[in-house]
Amino acid sequence: MNINLQIRQLVLDGVSLKPHQRDELKLAVEAELNRLLASNGPGSGLQSASDRSLAPGGVINVDKSANPAHLGQQIGKAVYRSFQK
Repeated sequence: MNINLQIRQLVLDGVSLKPHQRDELKLAVEAELNRLLASNGPGSGLQSASDRSLAPGGVINVDKSANPAHLGQQIGKAVYRSFQK
């Protein structure tokens, strides 16, 4: 099964990231999604929807001191949760 996922825009209110941290965040989100998809599969919500332009994953709590790797994991989990709906 091939999964194509595009996140066109990610808005993080109140979080300031430097350019190199944005790349780290992107890699962390991708890594977490890959990990979750590999270990748990795509989820029933993703299997039943061929085109989902909006898939809310819920709210995450962001600690202003959180590093991009940790923040990326949280975002990846929230995106994966949206596959379950």
